Amino acid sequence: MSSDHETSNIVTAAALVIGDEILSGRTADKNIGYIANHCTSIGIQLKEVRIVPDEEDQIVAAINALRAKYAYVFTTGGIGPTHDDITADSIAKAFGVPIDVDQRALDLLMPYYKKRGGELTPARLRMARIPDGAELVENTISVAPGFMIENVVTMAGIPNIMQVMLDAVTPRLKKGRMMHATAIDLSHPEGKVAQMLGDHQSEYPDVSMGSYPAMKDNRPCTQLVLRSINAEKLAEATEGLRKKLSEDGLI
Repeated sequence: MSSDHETSNIVTAAALVIGDEILSGRTADKNIGYIANHCTSIGIQLKEVRIVPDEEDQIVAAINALRAKYAYVFTTGGIGPTHDDITADSIAKAFGVPIDVDQRALDLLMPYYKKRGGELTPARLRMARIPDGAELVENTISVAPGFMIENVVTMAGIPNIMQVMLDAVTPRLKKGRMMHATAIDLSHPEGKVAQMLGDHQSEYPDVSMGSYPAMKDNRPCTQLVLRSINAEKLAEATEGLRKKLSEDGLI
């Protein structure tokens, strides 16, 4: 079992992808993998991903469920200038706070559009609407900010903008113990190792073990991946599994 110290040093998160275009297949999501990799690199375990449409009730329900369950919630999409960009309003509703044009955001947008000879139209002003009590999250590409309210980080859906927002908010996030991983590549189908891996997993409940089948040179192969925040336990589990695989002539 995990020690209390190890458990207390685990920081979890969920990602909430918002947008009809993702669910319809019109747009392929490119943010989930990036968020997952980034979280892993800073010691945050991404535990759940949800995708919801541009519907207020569903966004509110998802936000409230996820923010109560995890240390952080990262949302992407729905903070642009169009009528269907309702994420900011939905998050304000989830937290029960008002939302209006924020002077801090306005101070960023006004010179940005003035410099480019553009007009700060009512549609563009929507991007300056921030829930009361939220901190701004910097956007170094197109200026319109994201925001963070309590443990919910709201970012754009455009991948390169989402990425700079995620970088900008990272210093504010609590980091947990790093997840370590090892991999064992086998030239065999996973059916040959399924029982062994399952038995080995029962011996090391604190080490996550998974098998990932693939084809290489038209032949089935499998990669076994072991993960744990405890580097010593991971090394022990990996060594033990390698020994069993060797004894069965699988490696």
